Amino acid sequence: MRFRGKSIRRKIVALLLVPLVSLTAIWAFATILTGRAAGDLFNVSSVVEKIGYPTEDTVRVIQQERRQSLVYLADPRAADGLTDLRRSRAASDEAVARIRKNAENPDVRDAMGQATDGRVSAVLDAFDGLQSLRRSVEDGTVSRAQALDLYNHLVDPCYVLLSNLHVVDNVEMDKQYRALVNLARAREFLSREDALLGSSLIVGKLTRDESRDVSDLVAQRTLLYDINLPLLPSSERGHFERFWKNAASAPLRVAEQAAVSTTSGTPRNVTAQTWNTAAGAVLTKLGTLDDQANDRYQDRVRPVAIGVILKAAIAGVLGLIALLFSIFLSVRIGRGLIRDLRQLRLDAHEASGVRLPSVMRRLSVGEVVDVETEVPRLEYDRNEIGDVGQALNTLQRAAVEAAVKQAELRSGVSEVFVNLARRSQVLLHKQLTLLDTMERRTEDTDELADLFRLDHLTTRMRRHAEGLVILSGAAPSRQWRKPVQLMDIVRAAVAEVEDYERISRSAGCLGSPSPVPPSRTSPTWWPNSWRTPRCSRRRTPPSRFWGSGSPTASPWRSTTAVSAWRPTHSWTPISDSPRPPSSNSPTPTASASSWSAGSPSGRTSASPSSPPRTAAPRPSCSSPTPC
Repeated sequence: MRFRGKSIRRKIVALLLVPLVSLTAIWAFATILTGRAAGDLFNVSSVVEKIGYPTEDTVRVIQQERRQSLVYLADPRAADGLTDLRRSRAASDEAVARIRKNAENPDVRDAMGQATDGRVSAVLDAFDGLQSLRRSVEDGTVSRAQALDLYNHLVDPCYVLLSNLHVVDNVEMDKQYRALVNLARAREFLSREDALLGSSLIVGKLTRDESRDVSDLVAQRTLLYDINLPLLPSSERGHFERFWKNAASAPLRVAEQAAVSTTSGTPRNVTAQTWNTAAGAVLTKLGTLDDQANDRYQDRVRPVAIGVILKAAIAGVLGLIALLFSIFLSVRIGRGLIRDLRQLRLDAHEASGVRLPSVMRRLSVGEVVDVETEVPRLEYDRNEIGDVGQALNTLQRAAVEAAVKQAELRSGVSEVFVNLARRSQVLLHKQLTLLDTMERRTEDTDELADLFRLDHLTTRMRRHAEGLVILSGAAPSRQWRKPVQLMDIVRAAVAEVEDYERISRSAGCLGSPSPVPPSRTSPTWWPNSWRTPRCSRRRTPPSRFWGSGSPTASPWRSTTAVSAWRPTHSWTPISDSPRPPSSNSPTPTASASSWSAGSPSGRTSASPSSPPRTAAPRPSCSSPTPC
């Protein structure tokens, strides 16, 4: 993943967003797992309370109805047989109605899973056949064995439902729960034995099949106890073991042994009264033991359930708190990084775009720059970003110090050049004074011509010395405070031209005063206009006013054809010369130039001109020469 063209803020946000998203995903996953376990726990608790306990109660009342039905089939003419049967049926109807009502509750339906819902439907479907079974019993259309088998089919789905309820997500607790359900089923086998053997004793005869069925029921009950008691804690297991070994269950065991050993007829020393007493006492005690075992199981499973809820709470609440703290910490760290980087960027922009250019401009105009004031030493945090900022500050200080030193060096060199130029000017001024004295004193024409040429060379040397002063950044020594005549300006300019012999002035109005003499620039234009093949013709610069200015022209007219040489090479110094400043400049001493070529005779002319405000207003003139 690449973030081209993105800001550092987005990159830092993306960098911090990855662990936050991962942490959020982990927190959501852990919360879902623990929350699902806690939700399942609450759902199972609701199902056990609304379906499980009513189912156990229904099984017990159906056991009573089953026994009363078999007793009624054994002796329909008993005085209280039908009354007891209908009483037990009313209790069964009430228990079944409670289950149906709870099963139709939407909350209970939502709490049950698909498998549990199917098992509850199977239990209710089995209860739907209870009315037809009761009519068959009253009509006497079923035998005792058939009625026993049909009632057993009503009870079996109930134990299937109870054994498959997943109470808590703990292996040990789940084993104990299933062991308690199987112990309740062992009591169911004793109840079946009680119904079968009690009805047979009323009849007064125990058949071979009934004796075999009693033996099977005793064996199944014993097997369930042997398998499931070891799954319970030792204290819980001891209650059942002590009961089956003490004298309270002895009459039942004796009667069962007599019934199993009887192949046909009445068991010895076993009557209906003794059996009802022994079996009733054991069934009541086993029911009490089962209820107490269930209560103790609830006590054992409660810490496990609380642990599951606590895990869900810790994963949800504490995980959320940790996530929010991570977000807060990430935002704080991200803002700190962004703030440091933004400050570093602002310092870099200020250094490159404000401080250094300002220092360079001030140094260029000759101002004194204090490094400590312009680039103070900045303090940064002791980290990587702070190291970069410190390095940037050090680099900026080094650059400013180097620039100041270079400016000082240039100033020193300029002072040396100015000093040399001033000394040269003094010597040249003395030399000009001496030459002027010699020119006034001599009368020899040849000697005077040589002195004039020497004077001209000295004058040009003085102009070059002034140029060196100007290039060194100092003001020229020759300045005029009062207006001078334009003729004097032209004469001074011509005097500093190398081929001054080739220049002649035409008559014109050159008497107007000029506040700033352009003699410093005219000598530059006129020599350029004569940088052509040597010609012996003289040049006459006519003087005429253009607009409000006072230009002087120095055209070059030659009989040499333009094709014989390249004018652009000869006029390059003029074309490459800098443009003159505007007329609003405080020292309008520059001049403008123009040149033209392509005339019929192939002649070329150059016209240096002074700005309009260089000279004073043009005076009225009656000269025949155009002004």
